[in-house]
Amino acid sequence: MSGRILSIVCAAVALFSSVSPVSAQAPAPATSPAPAPVAPPPPQEIEVGRIAPDFTMQVADSSGVRATPVTLSSLKGNVVVLAFYPRDRSSGCTAELTKFRDEYDKLFGSEVVVLPISVDSASTHATWAREMKFPFALGSDPALEAARQYGSYIPGRATSTRTVFVIGKDGRILWRNLRFGALNEGAYTDLAAEVAKARAGS
Repeated sequence: MSGRILSIVCAAVALFSSVSPVSAQAPAPATSPAPAPVAPPPPQEIEVGRIAPDFTMQVADSSGVRATPVTLSSLKGNVVVLAFYPRDRSSGCTAELTKFRDEYDKLFGSEVVVLPISVDSASTHATWAREMKFPFALGSDPALEAARQYGSYIPGRATSTRTVFVIGKDGRILWRNLRFGALNEGAYTDLAAEVAKARAGS
């Protein structure tokens, strides 16, 4: 009898020895997937006839960086031309702003504030404006805050797009060109005509 019991015990020990031990550790909790990145909203096309969105930014001209930033609302009473452009010294931007400089009286005339704007720093603007002898200040919009307000950027890119707005004396947008051609003579002809209308108050 005892021999039979011993055989049963030995068989049981062999059976349990062949089974893999169960880990004492609790199963690792399931990890939640990382949230998908939120895409920035697409640029909103600002409509003609609405009040131009206000902004404040550093500006620089051929004399250096101005101590006081420019606020758009403070320019009310003047015709204002906002010209967003990608970068200082790039070929298209140089062509555009050189045209503004060389034909300033023809394109704009008196009582007009011309404010080209890019992501470049105010100090970079100051150097370029001095070298090029620009008769206007350049606005610095490094975070694209103003460009976003005016729909003048492409999500994912770190520069403004080339757009031009004419703002009337009452602060309303009178004209826009969302694909201003730096080398397109017709674009400058249209701009000059719209500025003349704005100056006349029409």
